[in-house]
Amino acid sequence: QVQVVESGGGLVQPGGSLRLSCAASGDISSIYTMGWFRQAPGKLRELVATVSSAGGTNAAESAKGRFTISRDNAKNTVYLQMNSLNVEDTAVYYCAADISPSGSGIRRYYWGQGTQVTVSS
Repeated sequence: QVQVVESGGGLVQPGGSLRLSCAASGDISSIYTMGWFRQAPGKLRELVATVSSAGGTNAAESAKGRFTISRDNAKNTVYLQMNSLNVEDTAVYYCAADISPSGSGIRRYYWGQGTQVTVSS
């Protein structure tokens, strides 16, 4: 059984920072791309940033210069450091990981349950 679990959300004032973490666990053979998405009320889920197994990153324009994605392959964990947060960043943040479970011969994206980030004064 493969699980992806986020942590680190919360309430922060505008201009503040938060660090999200996401750990994959279970019977895993390989983890490929890991990433963060978010969904604000009444809006579609959107990409925030991704990081490949080799460390290559991709980020949405809204995240560039403020958010940094990184990963620790030894811990099967991806992080999202968010700085200079504003009210428009308020959303549920979801982690997704492209995983091949051991012995399965397949790979697919596994999603976390989401963590709420609220930016408010």
